[in-house]
Amino acid sequence: MTNRFAVTLIAASLLASGAAFAQSTTVEGARDGARAGGDVGGPVGAMVGGTVGAAVGAGLEIPNAVITSVQGERAPSVVVQERVIVGEPLPPDVELRPVPHYTQYDYAVVNDRRVIVEPRTRKVIKIIE
Repeated sequence: MTNRFAVTLIAASLLASGAAFAQSTTVEGARDGARAGGDVGGPVGAMVGGTVGAAVGAGLEIPNAVITSVQGERAPSVVVQERVIVGEPLPPDVELRPVPHYTQYDYAVVNDRRVIVEPRTRKVIKIIE
């Protein structure tokens, strides 16, 4: 496999799997992209993967205003037995609340931690520590 083909393959696969980076910040996207690219294409793949991953992660970062808004909201905490993990949906019995002024996000307070969720899929996209 030529380097040019490997770079193209890596970039295409990382862009196509943008959902996998939905929970990532820019730094996490770069790290995960570099790891995935390195697995496929070695050092060149790691460089391309890191760049693409950082770009995807930057595009998906949650605005600070959303985090601040959620931190200021009062909501009861729900206890769940399952681990709450970025990228995984919350259980159906957890009530989601809308984030004021940001209809593309919901939130919940689970096990005393606030989580920002994608409303349609219920997937956790950020855990606020």
